[in-house]
Amino acid sequence: MALLAFGLNHTTAPLEVREKVTFGEDVLSEALTELTGHTDIDEAAILSTCNRTEIYCNLNASDESWPIDWFSGFHGCRKNELHGYLYTHPGPGAVKHVLRVASGLDSMVIGEPQVLGQLKQAYQTAREAGSTGKLLNRLFQHSFKVAKDVRSNTMIGNHPVSVAYAAVRLAGQIFGDLSKQTVLLIGAGETIELAAKHLSESGLHKMIVANRTLERAQNLAQQYSAYIITLEEIPRHLDEADIIISSTASPVPLLRRHMIEAALLQRKHRPVFVLDIAVPRDVEPEVGELEDIYLYTVDDLKSIIDDNIKTRREAVRQAEQIIDAEVVHFMDWVNSQDAVATIRALRNQAELVSADVLEAALQKLRLGAAPEDLLQEVTRTLTNKLIHPPSARLNSLDAEKKEAMLRAVRDLYNLTPEDLQ
Repeated sequence: MALLAFGLNHTTAPLEVREKVTFGEDVLSEALTELTGHTDIDEAAILSTCNRTEIYCNLNASDESWPIDWFSGFHGCRKNELHGYLYTHPGPGAVKHVLRVASGLDSMVIGEPQVLGQLKQAYQTAREAGSTGKLLNRLFQHSFKVAKDVRSNTMIGNHPVSVAYAAVRLAGQIFGDLSKQTVLLIGAGETIELAAKHLSESGLHKMIVANRTLERAQNLAQQYSAYIITLEEIPRHLDEADIIISSTASPVPLLRRHMIEAALLQRKHRPVFVLDIAVPRDVEPEVGELEDIYLYTVDDLKSIIDDNIKTRREAVRQAEQIIDAEVVHFMDWVNSQDAVATIRALRNQAELVSADVLEAALQKLRLGAAPEDLLQEVTRTLTNKLIHPPSARLNSLDAEKKEAMLRAVRDLYNLTPEDLQ
C-alpha cells in the first residue's frame, strides 16, 4: 500500500490558479474512473472546494509523477503552469494531511466544520464511483473519527468563525446597519445557508434567493421569509440588491459587467457590496472596476478571519497532538496489513512446496517404497526446499546487507547464541 495525497489550496495557489483545476459535480465520476483505470492507481478520491482541490490515491507503484501529470492534463494545463503551487504528501504525510483537513486545521478558517461535510461528500462520491477500497475506506472513516475527537476534546469549535461569518462582518463594516439592506443570495448550498443565518442574526430580513432549481431554495425561503427566483431572473432583480453573495458551482460567471452596470444606473449609483465565494468565480473580475461596487473574493476575507483565530491557538496545539498520535495509530494498521500480506504469501509458497513434496512421496509409496525411508526422505526434502531460497539469497548479498538480513533472520526465528554454536 502506497498512499499519496496531492493538490493545491488557498495557502499555495491564488484564486486564478485554483479556479482552473476544480472538479465540478458533472465530471467527478468520470475523473475518478479515468484515474483508477490506470494500472498504477488502485484507489482514488477527489476533494474539490472553493479553497482546495486535492486527490487521495493508493498507488501500486513507487512513481508519484503519473497522477500529477494526469491532474494537469485533465484540466488542460501544462505541468509548469502548476509548478510551485502543488504539494505532495506521501505515506504518513498523506495520513496527517487528511486528518488535518477533516479536523479543520488546514482550512482558511481554522476549525471550521464545513470542510468535514465536504470531505464526507467526496468520500461518498468516490464510493459510488467504485474508486475506493480497503485503504481509502479505512482512512476516511478514521479521519471522520479523529475530527470528532478533536472537536470534542479541544476548544477548536469555540468562537465560531466561517467564510460566511466573515462575509457578513465585512458587509457590516461597509453598511453599518444591515437592517435596512436587501441581500441577493445566489446558490443554496451550505455557505449560503450560513450567510443567511448570520445576516438574519444581524438584523437583515429582506432576502432574495436565486438558484438553478427552486426546490433547493425552498428551505431558505421558509426559514427567512425569502423571495425565490431562478438564475435566469437575476438581471431583473439586481437593482434591488445592496448586498450580493454568490456561491455556486457554475463553470462560467453568472454576473457580467454589463448586468451590474445596468443595475447601478437603476439604483442611481447607490453602492453595492458583492462577495464572490465561488471557485470558479461567479462574478466577472471586471465588475470590480466599476464605481460604487465593492467586489471581494474568498481570498479577500483572510485578514478578517485571522483576527478571529488568535483565540484558537492553544486548541490548535492540542489538536495537532491528537492528530500526530492518530497518524501513528493508522500507520500501525497499514504496516500490519503489509505484514499480513507477506505472511499470507509466505504460507502460500510453503504450501505449494509441501504439496509438490507430498505428491512425489505418494507416487513413490504407490510404487512400493518403504514408509519409514520415505518419511525420512520427505522430511529432508521439505527442509531443503524451504531453506534453500533464503539461504541462496543471503549468500548473494554484500557484507553490509547480509549482516542486516542475518539479524532479521535471528530475530524472526528467535535464534539464541547457543543455537548458533
